[in-house]
Amino acid sequence: MTKTSLPRPPVSRPLDSFGSIKLKIGLLVTAAIVAAVGMTWVGLRNEMGPTFTLPLAVAAGLVITQFLAHGMTSPLREMIEAARAMAKGDYSTKVSITSRDEVGELARAFTLMAKDLAEADALRREMIANVSHELRTPVAALQAELENMVDGVTEPDAETLEILLTQTKRLSRLVIDMLDLSRLDADVVELHLTENSVSDFLDDAVAAARLVASSTGKRVAFAVDVTPPTLKMTADTERLHQVAANLLSNAIRHSPQDSVITIRATALSKWVQLDFHNQGPPIPADERELIFERFQRGKTGARTSRTSSGGTGLGLAIARWAVLLHSGSLTVAESDSGAVFRVRLPKAPRRAAESGGQVASQT
Repeated sequence: MTKTSLPRPPVSRPLDSFGSIKLKIGLLVTAAIVAAVGMTWVGLRNEMGPTFTLPLAVAAGLVITQFLAHGMTSPLREMIEAARAMAKGDYSTKVSITSRDEVGELARAFTLMAKDLAEADALRREMIANVSHELRTPVAALQAELENMVDGVTEPDAETLEILLTQTKRLSRLVIDMLDLSRLDADVVELHLTENSVSDFLDDAVAAARLVASSTGKRVAFAVDVTPPTLKMTADTERLHQVAANLLSNAIRHSPQDSVITIRATALSKWVQLDFHNQGPPIPADERELIFERFQRGKTGARTSRTSSGGTGLGLAIARWAVLLHSGSLTVAESDSGAVFRVRLPKAPRRAAESGGQVASQT
């Protein structure tokens, strides 16, 4: 649990105005020597003798050293305290940053790291909560139906078995999405690029989408428009089918009954553009990037919860990841009606090996 740290009292740091730790150490040594020599001179001038003068000079040097060194090392002590708190899950401990030297830079980097760790920890907790929620619903439904069958409350008829199969498919879809998500984080996916006919590719994607629509009881039609009809693209067919399946599944969930989902493919100078247009509610401008985040839920209209409408909350994030692997882009395009997801793929994408395994983004 995160605790709120109390404000620290101001620390005297007389050397903060200097921007080099070497200069500070030099000034520290010089000040200690001057203090010791000064006290020695005072002792000799007052004829105090070595017995009193030497201890007085040493004490003066130690006092001035302690005073100056405390300001130099206090950020390090604060970072040690903050690190111990972070090990216990508390990322709220602040490190005072007043110096401009290397220790100050270290304190700034430490503060930034603590902020990133706090955000990562919050994301991890949110993902665990969301995954637990997504798993709990189909598991609870399966358990309830199976218990009814075992107790003899219901018979294993075709309708009940269909319900069980639907929940099992949802679990399977979530597991597959989580596996893809782990590949995304590990960045271990290599593209296998082949030349494909865009028309054939979209026909296959629509055939699979019709089965999805039929299984969900959604009455929707599909229209495919490829310009020119002989358009080809070079891509990893398996990853691109993943993109199309997620976008079409999303379109089916949000399309009204008896509507049309349109897929348009267009050849641009350096790109192949694919537009997936559904007649569902438009996506507000302030949500057009949020919906591509993991387990993200919209705020308005019929999109108040993508996962509660049957999705896992991962489909669009995985689709964008697969497009980025091709050095392309996936965005929400402006539309007068409905929602349009626009995919742009380069006609000659770089292979994963050529790009050093890094995901390239379109600018």
